[in-house]
Amino acid sequence: MKKRSMLMLAALMLVLSAFLAACSGGDKAGTTKNENDGKTGESAEKPQDGGTLVYALDSAPEGKFNYTFYENASDQYVIDFFDENLIDYDENLKAQPHIASWKTTDNKVFDFEIKQGVKWHNGDELSVKDWEFALKVIADKDYEGARFDNVRNIVGAQEYHNGKAKEIAGIKIIDDYHIQITFDKARVNNLDNLWTYPMNRTEFQGVAIKDMLGSEQVRTKPVGLGPFKVTKVIPGESVELERFDDYFGGKPHIEKVVIKVIDPSLSVGELKNGTLDMTSFHPSIIDQVKALDNVNAVTYPGVSYYYVGFRLGTWDGEKNVMNEPKYQEKKLREAMYYAINREEWVKAFFFGVGKPVNRPIPTNHWIAAPNEDLEQYKYDPEKAKALLDEAGYKDVDGDGFREDPKGKKFVINFSHYATDNPTFESRAKAMTQYWEAVGLKTKLTMTDVNLYYEMLDKADKSMEVFFGGWSTGSDPDPTPLWGSKAIWNYPRWVNAESDKLLDQALDIKVVGTDNDKRKDLYVQWQKLFMQDLPALPIAELEETMAVSKRVQNVKFDVSGMNRPNEWWIQQ
Repeated sequence: MKKRSMLMLAALMLVLSAFLAACSGGDKAGTTKNENDGKTGESAEKPQDGGTLVYALDSAPEGKFNYTFYENASDQYVIDFFDENLIDYDENLKAQPHIASWKTTDNKVFDFEIKQGVKWHNGDELSVKDWEFALKVIADKDYEGARFDNVRNIVGAQEYHNGKAKEIAGIKIIDDYHIQITFDKARVNNLDNLWTYPMNRTEFQGVAIKDMLGSEQVRTKPVGLGPFKVTKVIPGESVELERFDDYFGGKPHIEKVVIKVIDPSLSVGELKNGTLDMTSFHPSIIDQVKALDNVNAVTYPGVSYYYVGFRLGTWDGEKNVMNEPKYQEKKLREAMYYAINREEWVKAFFFGVGKPVNRPIPTNHWIAAPNEDLEQYKYDPEKAKALLDEAGYKDVDGDGFREDPKGKKFVINFSHYATDNPTFESRAKAMTQYWEAVGLKTKLTMTDVNLYYEMLDKADKSMEVFFGGWSTGSDPDPTPLWGSKAIWNYPRWVNAESDKLLDQALDIKVVGTDNDKRKDLYVQWQKLFMQDLPALPIAELEETMAVSKRVQNVKFDVSGMNRPNEWWIQQ
């Protein structure tokens, strides 16, 4: 099944379809819930070979078709059809051998072995040198991407990044199938956090790292290890793939895959007409999808959440600096939280597949703090008004909206990403109405989805209050999203106690291999987060997917979908 990783899925929540973890690796039993007795096209028939699968995206890919470089959810969906992770994750989000297996006695030094005879689409045999190549690309100072946190903890990676070493000292090649990786210290999550996606050295030979992102090897002619290989890319519109007969996991049954971008409003019609086989869909149309006789409307456990963030600081290139004053007042942030009727909002926009959440950890994750242990921030507009009064936000000019404590005009500049999905603007406007109801003037800006997170990455000053979301990973560690040195800590929250708790939860000397001790530290961290409130957790959702009944053997669980080489089409 699919490894869900906070680091890998950098922009997984850019569009609602991103709530689905696409397919990658393994043969796992599903825990699917749908409208067809728990089946998504399962059949007692013998799998049939042939046919073309049509898979739809509701947002155009950026065209960064390489795990090392992509940031957009739509790109990830495409990549998952043609490339592969070296390790796999089971339905409990625990690491399992896949292409690579490993041994360690101390969680610091790992000895990896990869399978022999695994082929790239260009005919090359996979070597651990391809993995080393990817790690060195990411550690290079010219690398344009956000994966360095997945490499940083390898001994010598920082020195290599800084140009002080020509090799990464903690990487030792034994032979083509064996590699030893040494980390700077023992951590519980060294394996889960490690970048385990190789790059084909032959394909990138002669391409400078600074030029890789724009190269045809990434944009239009990607080469992978997966069950299908790319044959044609029409940028922003579609990707065509064909079966890779030499796939190490077994020859796929389906002959061709067409991934196309469609207007979400057309998805029900295409599903009904049989011109579309699979797509994620917005909860607002779940009843329409359920009504289709030829389609299974699938929901399955999610590990994603939405939040409203505040720009509390900036990113200085190495770390977050909490130096923006506008939203530093905690009572202001609390008031904005109490002003939101989350029950009403979730019911209005997520149609039975979502619920309010009171922490930056989804309920389905094993480290989630018990809800009763946390601040609830239930809808209470009167309390919101009282907090604003206490903090000095009062209407001094009689226009119905509050000025700041210095008597100056105060406007919440609220940003939300825009796609073709019409509900996004509606739900964003609803949020502004909650704040205006307690006297906080709000201006809404809808920003194209592909630009939105780029602006957050760069700590763009226009992104003062913003709507975001994350899909959490097999590794529960929140550090990549909320640590003081995390680029994806978009509020730019800096809190020494937070960093201490997160560090302790990974320290073998503190928690050993005791998950209860680790969870206790994460529960303490969640309490701290909800007390400090650098962001407002809003909702968590189940995953949604429409699958044509002609597509057989697609399985789902909390880790995602099984690999598409196992799927087949009923002819």
